[in-house]
Amino acid sequence: MQYLPNIIFAIILIAGIGYFTKNVRLLIRNIKLGKPVDASDSSSQRWKNVVQIALGQSKMVKRPIAGFLHVIVYIGFIIINIEVLEIIIDGLLGTHRIGLEILPLSVYGFLIGSFEILALLVLVSVIVFWLRRNIIKLKRFLSAEMKGWPKQDGNLILYFEVVLMCLFLIMNAADIEFQNMASGNIISQFIAPWFEGFSENTLHIIERTAWWLHIVGILVFLNYLYFSKHLHIILAFPNVYYGRVNPQGQFNNLDAVTKEVMLMMDPNADPFAAPPESEDDGEPEKFGASDVMDLSQVQLLNAYTCTECGRCTSECPANQTGKKLSPRKIMMDTRDRLEEVGKNITANKGVFKPDDKQLLNDYITKEELWACTSCNACVEACPVSIDPLSIIMDMRRYLVMEESAAPMELNNMMTNIENNGAPWPYNQMDRLNWANEQ
Repeated sequence: MQYLPNIIFAIILIAGIGYFTKNVRLLIRNIKLGKPVDASDSSSQRWKNVVQIALGQSKMVKRPIAGFLHVIVYIGFIIINIEVLEIIIDGLLGTHRIGLEILPLSVYGFLIGSFEILALLVLVSVIVFWLRRNIIKLKRFLSAEMKGWPKQDGNLILYFEVVLMCLFLIMNAADIEFQNMASGNIISQFIAPWFEGFSENTLHIIERTAWWLHIVGILVFLNYLYFSKHLHIILAFPNVYYGRVNPQGQFNNLDAVTKEVMLMMDPNADPFAAPPESEDDGEPEKFGASDVMDLSQVQLLNAYTCTECGRCTSECPANQTGKKLSPRKIMMDTRDRLEEVGKNITANKGVFKPDDKQLLNDYITKEELWACTSCNACVEACPVSIDPLSIIMDMRRYLVMEESAAPMELNNMMTNIENNGAPWPYNQMDRLNWANEQ
Protein backbone atom coordinates (compact mmCIF):
# COMPACT_ATOMS: atom_id res chain seq x y z
CA MET A 1 0.00 0.00 0.00
CA GLN A 2 3.01 2.25 0.45
CA TYR A 3 3.47 2.49 -3.32
CA LEU A 4 -0.23 2.76 -4.19
CA PRO A 5 -0.12 6.57 -4.84
CA ASN A 6 2.88 6.05 -7.14
CA ILE A 7 1.06 3.32 -9.06
CA ILE A 8 -2.09 5.44 -9.38
CA PHE A 9 0.02 8.38 -10.54
CA ALA A 10 1.79 6.23 -13.16
CA ILE A 11 -1.54 4.89 -14.45
CA ILE A 12 -3.00 8.41 -14.76
CA LEU A 13 0.17 9.68 -16.46
CA ILE A 14 0.28 6.79 -18.96
CA ALA A 15 -3.45 7.10 -19.69
CA GLY A 16 -3.19 10.86 -20.24
CA ILE A 17 -0.14 10.66 -22.49
CA GLY A 18 -1.54 7.59 -24.28
CA TYR A 19 -4.83 9.30 -25.16
CA PHE A 20 -2.96 12.39 -26.30
CA THR A 21 -0.71 10.25 -28.51
CA LYS A 22 -3.76 8.56 -30.04
CA ASN A 23 -5.28 11.92 -30.95
CA VAL A 24 -1.98 13.19 -32.36
CA ARG A 25 -1.92 10.17 -34.67
CA LEU A 26 -5.46 10.96 -35.82
CA LEU A 27 -4.39 14.55 -36.37
CA ILE A 28 -1.43 13.51 -38.52
CA ARG A 29 -3.58 11.05 -40.46
CA ASN A 30 -6.16 13.73 -41.22
CA ILE A 31 -3.53 16.24 -42.34
CA LYS A 32 -2.00 13.60 -44.63
CA LEU A 33 -5.34 13.35 -46.47
CA GLY A 34 -4.17 16.48 -48.27
CA LYS A 35 -1.77 16.68 -51.18
CA PRO A 36 1.95 16.55 -50.28
CA VAL A 37 3.88 19.81 -50.36
CA ASP A 38 7.58 20.22 -51.06
CA ALA A 39 8.92 22.63 -48.41
CA SER A 40 12.61 21.94 -48.99
CA ASP A 41 13.16 25.43 -50.39
CA SER A 42 14.26 28.48 -48.37
CA SER A 43 14.98 26.47 -45.21
CA SER A 44 16.94 29.35 -43.64
CA GLN A 45 14.02 31.73 -44.16
CA ARG A 46 11.60 29.16 -42.76
CA TRP A 47 13.65 28.73 -39.58
CA LYS A 48 13.94 32.51 -39.32
CA ASN A 49 10.15 32.74 -39.49
CA VAL A 50 9.83 30.14 -36.73
CA VAL A 51 12.12 32.14 -34.47
CA GLN A 52 10.53 35.52 -35.22
CA ILE A 53 6.85 34.66 -35.65
CA ALA A 54 6.20 31.48 -33.65
CA LEU A 55 8.77 31.88 -30.88
CA GLY A 56 9.19 35.66 -30.89
CA GLN A 57 5.47 36.48 -31.37
CA SER A 58 6.45 39.30 -33.78
CA LYS A 59 3.07 39.42 -35.54
CA MET A 60 1.13 39.00 -32.31
CA VAL A 61 2.39 42.24 -30.77
CA LYS A 62 1.24 44.35 -33.72
CA ARG A 63 -1.87 44.82 -31.59
CA PRO A 64 -0.09 45.93 -28.40
CA ILE A 65 -2.66 45.17 -25.69
CA ALA A 66 -3.68 41.69 -26.84
CA GLY A 67 -0.13 40.98 -27.98
CA PHE A 68 1.47 41.92 -24.67
CA LEU A 69 -1.06 39.90 -22.67
CA HIS A 70 -0.62 36.91 -24.96
CA VAL A 71 3.16 37.05 -24.59
CA ILE A 72 2.75 36.96 -20.79
CA VAL A 73 0.43 33.94 -20.96
CA TYR A 74 2.63 32.25 -23.56
CA ILE A 75 5.89 32.70 -21.64
CA GLY A 76 4.31 32.15 -18.24
CA PHE A 77 2.47 28.98 -19.15
CA ILE A 78 5.51 27.39 -20.78
CA ILE A 79 7.97 28.30 -18.00
CA ILE A 80 5.61 27.44 -15.16
CA ASN A 81 5.10 23.99 -16.65
CA ILE A 82 8.79 23.28 -16.06
CA GLU A 83 7.47 22.60 -12.58
CA VAL A 84 5.58 19.68 -14.12
CA LEU A 85 8.89 17.85 -14.51
CA GLU A 86 9.40 17.95 -10.76
CA ILE A 87 5.80 16.88 -10.16
CA ILE A 88 6.18 13.88 -12.49
CA ILE A 89 9.42 12.76 -10.84
CA ASP A 90 7.89 13.21 -7.38
CA GLY A 91 4.79 11.29 -8.43
CA LEU A 92 6.72 8.36 -9.86
CA LEU A 93 9.38 8.12 -7.14
CA GLY A 94 7.27 9.12 -4.15
CA THR A 95 9.55 12.06 -3.32
CA HIS A 96 8.56 15.57 -2.32
CA ARG A 97 10.13 18.58 -4.09
CA ILE A 98 13.02 16.59 -5.43
CA GLY A 99 14.37 19.79 -6.90
CA LEU A 100 15.61 20.71 -3.43
CA GLU A 101 17.81 17.61 -3.41
CA ILE A 102 19.32 18.47 -6.78
CA LEU A 103 19.57 22.27 -6.73
CA PRO A 104 20.91 24.70 -4.11
CA LEU A 105 18.19 26.34 -2.04
CA SER A 106 18.87 29.76 -3.57
CA VAL A 107 18.53 28.42 -7.13
CA TYR A 108 15.42 26.40 -6.34
CA GLY A 109 13.88 29.38 -4.54
CA PHE A 110 14.65 31.65 -7.50
CA LEU A 111 12.97 29.24 -9.91
CA ILE A 112 9.83 28.72 -7.83
CA GLY A 113 9.65 32.44 -7.07
CA SER A 114 9.82 33.20 -10.80
CA PHE A 115 7.08 30.65 -11.42
CA GLU A 116 4.86 32.27 -8.80
CA ILE A 117 5.31 35.75 -10.26
CA LEU A 118 4.52 34.44 -13.73
CA ALA A 119 1.48 32.57 -12.38
CA LEU A 120 0.11 35.84 -10.99
CA LEU A 121 0.78 37.65 -14.27
CA VAL A 122 -0.92 34.86 -16.21
CA LEU A 123 -3.93 35.10 -13.89
CA VAL A 124 -4.23 38.85 -14.47
CA SER A 125 -3.83 38.47 -18.23
CA VAL A 126 -6.41 35.69 -18.46
CA ILE A 127 -8.92 37.76 -16.47
CA VAL A 128 -8.39 40.68 -18.87
CA PHE A 129 -8.90 38.32 -21.82
CA TRP A 130 -12.15 37.10 -20.25
CA LEU A 131 -13.34 40.68 -19.74
CA ARG A 132 -12.54 41.56 -23.36
CA ARG A 133 -14.57 38.59 -24.59
CA ASN A 134 -17.55 38.70 -22.22
CA ILE A 135 -17.91 42.19 -20.76
CA ILE A 136 -16.31 44.60 -23.24
CA LYS A 137 -17.44 42.25 -26.05
CA LEU A 138 -14.95 43.10 -28.77
CA LYS A 139 -16.60 43.02 -32.18
CA ARG A 140 -14.33 40.34 -33.62
CA PHE A 141 -15.54 37.87 -30.98
CA LEU A 142 -19.21 38.42 -31.83
CA SER A 143 -19.32 37.14 -35.43
CA ALA A 144 -21.87 34.49 -36.41
CA GLU A 145 -19.24 31.74 -36.55
CA MET A 146 -18.26 32.49 -32.93
CA LYS A 147 -21.56 31.44 -31.40
CA GLY A 148 -22.09 28.13 -29.61
CA TRP A 149 -19.06 25.88 -29.16
CA PRO A 150 -16.40 28.37 -30.42
CA LYS A 151 -17.49 30.89 -27.78
CA GLN A 152 -17.64 28.23 -25.05
CA ASP A 153 -14.23 26.91 -26.09
CA GLY A 154 -12.69 30.38 -25.84
CA ASN A 155 -13.99 30.77 -22.29
CA LEU A 156 -13.26 27.18 -21.18
CA ILE A 157 -9.59 27.54 -21.98
CA LEU A 158 -9.46 30.70 -19.85
CA TYR A 159 -11.13 28.90 -16.95
CA PHE A 160 -8.64 26.06 -17.31
CA GLU A 161 -5.72 28.48 -17.03
CA VAL A 162 -7.21 30.26 -14.01
CA VAL A 163 -7.76 26.97 -12.17
CA LEU A 164 -4.27 25.63 -12.96
CA MET A 165 -2.53 28.82 -11.84
CA CYS A 166 -4.60 28.98 -8.63
CA LEU A 167 -3.85 25.33 -7.84
CA PHE A 168 -0.12 25.95 -8.29
CA LEU A 169 -0.18 28.88 -5.85
CA ILE A 170 -2.40 27.08 -3.31
CA MET A 171 -0.15 24.02 -3.48
CA ASN A 172 2.82 26.20 -2.53
CA ALA A 173 0.91 28.18 0.09
CA ALA A 174 -0.28 25.06 1.94
CA ASP A 175 3.16 23.41 1.89
CA ILE A 176 4.44 24.05 5.44
CA GLU A 177 8.04 23.01 4.72
CA PHE A 178 8.20 25.20 1.62
CA GLN A 179 6.80 28.23 3.46
CA ASN A 180 9.25 27.72 6.34
CA MET A 181 12.15 27.93 3.89
CA ALA A 182 11.10 31.52 3.13
CA SER A 183 12.69 31.19 -0.30
CA GLY A 184 10.64 31.22 -3.49
CA ASN A 185 7.30 31.91 -1.81
CA ILE A 186 7.08 35.41 -3.29
CA ILE A 187 3.34 35.23 -3.98
CA SER A 188 2.24 32.20 -1.97
CA GLN A 189 3.36 33.83 1.28
CA PHE A 190 0.38 36.18 0.95
CA ILE A 191 -1.99 33.22 0.43
CA ALA A 192 -0.60 31.15 3.32
CA PRO A 193 -2.35 33.31 6.00
CA TRP A 194 -5.69 32.13 4.57
CA PHE A 195 -4.91 28.74 6.10
CA GLU A 196 -3.96 29.95 9.59
CA GLY A 197 -5.62 27.91 12.28
CA PHE A 198 -5.67 24.78 10.15
CA SER A 199 -4.00 21.70 11.60
CA GLU A 200 -0.82 20.39 10.05
CA ASN A 201 -2.70 17.33 8.81
CA THR A 202 -5.38 19.49 7.17
CA LEU A 203 -2.73 21.63 5.46
CA HIS A 204 -1.07 18.47 4.18
CA ILE A 205 -4.41 17.30 2.72
CA ILE A 206 -4.95 20.71 1.05
CA GLU A 207 -1.42 20.67 -0.40
CA ARG A 208 -1.74 17.09 -1.67
CA THR A 209 -5.20 17.77 -3.12
CA ALA A 210 -3.92 20.84 -4.99
CA TRP A 211 -0.91 18.81 -6.15
CA TRP A 212 -3.04 15.99 -7.55
CA LEU A 213 -5.59 18.34 -9.13
CA HIS A 214 -2.78 20.37 -10.69
CA ILE A 215 -1.15 17.44 -12.48
CA VAL A 216 -4.47 15.84 -13.45
CA GLY A 217 -5.66 19.23 -14.68
CA ILE A 218 -2.56 19.59 -16.87
CA LEU A 219 -3.17 16.15 -18.40
CA VAL A 220 -6.84 17.00 -19.01
CA PHE A 221 -5.76 20.31 -20.55
CA LEU A 222 -3.25 18.49 -22.77
CA ASN A 223 -5.94 16.16 -24.11
CA TYR A 224 -8.46 18.97 -24.42
CA LEU A 225 -6.17 20.70 -26.94
CA TYR A 226 -7.16 18.32 -29.76
CA PHE A 227 -10.78 19.43 -29.48
CA SER A 228 -9.94 23.11 -28.99
CA LYS A 229 -8.71 26.07 -30.97
CA HIS A 230 -5.73 26.04 -28.62
CA LEU A 231 -4.23 23.23 -30.67
CA HIS A 232 -2.12 26.08 -32.05
CA ILE A 233 0.01 25.80 -28.88
CA ILE A 234 1.53 22.72 -30.53
CA LEU A 235 0.96 23.37 -34.24
CA ALA A 236 2.02 27.02 -34.50
CA PHE A 237 5.69 26.07 -34.89
CA PRO A 238 5.33 23.57 -37.78
CA ASN A 239 2.65 25.77 -39.34
CA VAL A 240 4.96 28.79 -39.43
CA TYR A 241 7.81 26.66 -40.77
CA TYR A 242 5.67 25.37 -43.65
CA GLY A 243 4.08 28.79 -44.15
CA ARG A 244 4.40 30.89 -47.26
CA VAL A 245 7.88 32.18 -48.15
CA ASN A 246 7.02 33.39 -51.66
CA PRO A 247 5.74 36.95 -52.31
CA GLN A 248 2.16 37.35 -51.10
CA GLY A 249 0.78 38.16 -54.54
CA GLN A 250 2.31 35.11 -56.22
CA PHE A 251 -0.12 32.29 -57.01
CA ASN A 252 0.82 28.71 -57.77
CA ASN A 253 0.35 27.30 -61.26
CA LEU A 254 -1.33 24.01 -62.04
CA ASP A 255 1.04 21.63 -63.83
CA ALA A 256 -1.74 20.34 -66.08
CA VAL A 257 -2.62 23.86 -67.23
CA THR A 258 1.03 24.79 -67.70
CA LYS A 259 1.55 21.75 -69.94
CA GLU A 260 -1.49 22.68 -72.02
CA VAL A 261 -0.25 26.25 -72.49
CA MET A 262 3.24 25.05 -73.43
CA LEU A 263 1.68 22.66 -75.93
CA MET A 264 -0.33 25.50 -77.47
CA MET A 265 2.78 27.66 -77.79
CA ASP A 266 4.97 24.94 -79.28
CA PRO A 267 4.82 25.22 -83.10
CA ASN A 268 6.23 21.70 -83.49
CA ALA A 269 3.73 20.03 -81.17
CA ASP A 270 1.05 17.76 -82.58
CA PRO A 271 -2.21 18.63 -80.80
CA PHE A 272 -3.77 15.36 -81.96
CA ALA A 273 -1.00 13.15 -80.61
CA ALA A 274 -1.96 10.83 -77.75
CA PRO A 275 -0.41 11.76 -74.40
CA PRO A 276 2.29 9.52 -72.93
CA GLU A 277 0.97 6.48 -71.07
CA SER A 278 2.15 7.85 -67.72
CA GLU A 279 -0.07 10.88 -68.20
CA ASP A 280 -3.06 8.97 -69.54
CA ASP A 281 -3.46 6.49 -66.70
CA GLY A 282 -6.20 6.93 -64.12
CA GLU A 283 -8.54 9.87 -63.67
CA PRO A 284 -7.38 13.30 -64.78
CA GLU A 285 -6.31 15.63 -61.99
CA LYS A 286 -9.06 17.82 -60.61
CA PHE A 287 -8.61 21.53 -61.17
CA GLY A 288 -8.84 23.37 -57.87
CA ALA A 289 -10.56 22.08 -54.74
CA SER A 290 -14.10 21.19 -53.80
CA ASP A 291 -13.36 19.16 -50.67
CA VAL A 292 -10.63 18.87 -48.06
CA MET A 293 -8.91 15.98 -49.85
CA ASP A 294 -8.22 18.33 -52.76
CA LEU A 295 -6.34 20.78 -50.54
CA SER A 296 -2.67 20.55 -49.64
CA GLN A 297 -1.35 19.19 -46.36
CA VAL A 298 -0.17 22.68 -45.45
CA GLN A 299 -3.68 24.07 -45.95
CA LEU A 300 -5.10 21.35 -43.69
CA LEU A 301 -2.39 22.09 -41.13
CA ASN A 302 -3.48 25.75 -41.38
CA ALA A 303 -7.05 24.74 -40.54
CA TYR A 304 -6.02 22.87 -37.41
CA THR A 305 -3.70 25.71 -36.35
CA CYS A 306 -6.34 28.46 -36.58
CA THR A 307 -6.60 30.28 -33.25
CA GLU A 308 -10.01 31.80 -34.09
CA CYS A 309 -8.64 35.16 -32.94
CA GLY A 310 -10.47 36.93 -35.76
CA ARG A 311 -7.65 39.23 -36.78
CA CYS A 312 -8.02 38.04 -40.37
CA THR A 313 -11.74 38.80 -40.46
CA SER A 314 -11.34 42.18 -38.76
CA GLU A 315 -8.83 43.18 -41.47
CA CYS A 316 -10.87 41.79 -44.39
CA PRO A 317 -12.24 44.64 -46.56
CA ALA A 318 -15.04 42.44 -47.88
CA ASN A 319 -16.17 41.64 -44.35
CA GLN A 320 -15.91 45.29 -43.31
CA THR A 321 -18.29 46.30 -46.11
CA GLY A 322 -20.92 43.79 -45.02
CA LYS A 323 -20.09 40.90 -47.33
CA LYS A 324 -20.66 37.36 -46.10
CA LEU A 325 -16.99 36.45 -46.28
CA SER A 326 -15.09 35.78 -43.05
CA PRO A 327 -11.58 34.31 -43.50
CA ARG A 328 -11.81 32.92 -39.96
CA LYS A 329 -14.96 31.02 -40.92
CA ILE A 330 -13.19 29.62 -44.00
CA MET A 331 -10.57 28.06 -41.73
CA MET A 332 -13.11 26.87 -39.15
CA ASP A 333 -15.28 25.29 -41.86
CA THR A 334 -12.26 23.55 -43.38
CA ARG A 335 -11.33 22.12 -39.97
CA ASP A 336 -14.91 21.02 -39.26
CA ARG A 337 -15.19 19.27 -42.62
CA LEU A 338 -11.78 17.63 -42.13
CA GLU A 339 -12.88 16.34 -38.73
CA GLU A 340 -16.08 15.00 -40.29
CA VAL A 341 -14.07 13.19 -42.97
CA GLY A 342 -11.68 11.84 -40.31
CA LYS A 343 -14.55 10.42 -38.25
CA ASN A 344 -15.97 8.85 -41.42
CA ILE A 345 -12.63 7.12 -42.07
CA THR A 346 -12.38 5.94 -38.47
CA ALA A 347 -15.93 4.57 -38.52
CA ASN A 348 -15.26 2.72 -41.79
CA LYS A 349 -11.96 1.18 -40.65
CA GLY A 350 -9.56 3.38 -42.57
CA VAL A 351 -11.59 3.94 -45.74
CA PHE A 352 -13.58 7.07 -46.60
CA LYS A 353 -17.17 6.25 -47.45
CA PRO A 354 -18.75 8.94 -49.69
CA ASP A 355 -21.24 10.93 -47.66
CA ASP A 356 -22.72 13.14 -50.42
CA LYS A 357 -21.16 16.17 -48.78
CA GLN A 358 -18.18 18.36 -49.53
CA LEU A 359 -16.51 21.53 -48.34
CA LEU A 360 -17.95 23.56 -51.21
CA ASN A 361 -21.62 24.44 -50.77
CA ASP A 362 -22.16 22.27 -47.66
CA TYR A 363 -19.76 24.38 -45.59
CA ILE A 364 -18.47 27.26 -47.70
CA THR A 365 -20.79 29.02 -50.13
CA LYS A 366 -19.99 30.49 -53.54
CA GLU A 367 -21.07 33.87 -52.23
CA GLU A 368 -18.31 33.78 -49.63
CA LEU A 369 -15.68 32.76 -52.18
CA TRP A 370 -16.50 35.45 -54.73
CA ALA A 371 -16.66 38.17 -52.08
CA CYS A 372 -12.88 37.89 -51.61
CA THR A 373 -10.80 40.65 -53.18
CA SER A 374 -7.58 38.55 -52.94
CA CYS A 375 -5.87 41.47 -51.19
CA ASN A 376 -3.93 39.21 -48.76
CA ALA A 377 -4.97 41.31 -45.73
CA CYS A 378 -6.06 38.16 -43.89
CA VAL A 379 -2.74 36.44 -44.60
CA GLU A 380 -0.75 39.44 -43.41
CA ALA A 381 -2.84 39.77 -40.23
CA CYS A 382 -2.56 36.15 -39.07
CA PRO A 383 -0.15 35.82 -36.13
CA VAL A 384 0.73 32.20 -37.00
CA SER A 385 1.11 32.38 -40.82
CA ILE A 386 -2.24 30.87 -41.81
CA ASP A 387 -3.27 31.45 -45.44
CA PRO A 388 -7.08 31.49 -45.90
CA LEU A 389 -6.66 33.07 -49.34
CA SER A 390 -5.00 29.94 -50.77
CA ILE A 391 -8.10 27.87 -49.92
CA ILE A 392 -10.42 30.50 -51.35
CA MET A 393 -8.44 30.67 -54.61
CA ASP A 394 -8.28 26.88 -54.98
CA MET A 395 -12.05 26.63 -54.53
CA ARG A 396 -12.59 29.47 -56.99
CA ARG A 397 -10.34 27.63 -59.45
CA TYR A 398 -12.59 24.59 -59.11
CA LEU A 399 -15.71 26.67 -59.77
CA VAL A 400 -14.21 28.25 -62.88
CA MET A 401 -12.35 25.31 -64.41
CA GLU A 402 -14.51 22.37 -63.35
CA GLU A 403 -18.02 23.80 -63.12
CA SER A 404 -17.76 26.92 -65.34
CA ALA A 405 -19.57 28.63 -62.50
CA ALA A 406 -17.86 32.00 -62.44
CA PRO A 407 -20.02 35.12 -61.96
CA MET A 408 -21.31 36.74 -65.16
CA GLU A 409 -18.99 39.73 -64.76
CA LEU A 410 -15.95 37.45 -64.58
CA ASN A 411 -17.10 35.37 -67.55
CA ASN A 412 -17.54 38.55 -69.60
CA MET A 413 -14.06 39.68 -68.63
CA MET A 414 -12.48 36.38 -69.57
CA THR A 415 -14.34 36.36 -72.91
CA ASN A 416 -13.08 39.87 -73.63
CA ILE A 417 -9.51 38.87 -72.82
CA GLU A 418 -9.82 35.88 -75.12
CA ASN A 419 -11.31 37.85 -77.99
CA ASN A 420 -9.90 41.34 -77.55
CA GLY A 421 -6.73 40.85 -75.51
CA ALA A 422 -8.10 43.12 -72.77
CA PRO A 423 -10.84 43.00 -70.11
CA TRP A 424 -12.91 45.65 -71.92
CA PRO A 425 -15.43 44.98 -74.74
CA TYR A 426 -13.50 46.90 -77.41
CA ASN A 427 -12.00 45.57 -80.60
CA GLN A 428 -8.22 45.44 -80.59
CA MET A 429 -8.18 47.95 -83.48
CA ASP A 430 -10.03 50.45 -81.28
CA ARG A 431 -7.96 50.05 -78.13
CA LEU A 432 -5.97 53.26 -78.64
CA ASN A 433 -8.87 55.45 -79.73
CA TRP A 434 -8.85 57.10 -76.32
CA ALA A 435 -5.54 58.74 -77.24
CA ASN A 436 -7.16 60.62 -80.13
CA GLU A 437 -9.42 62.41 -77.66
CA GLN A 438 -6.53 64.00 -75.77
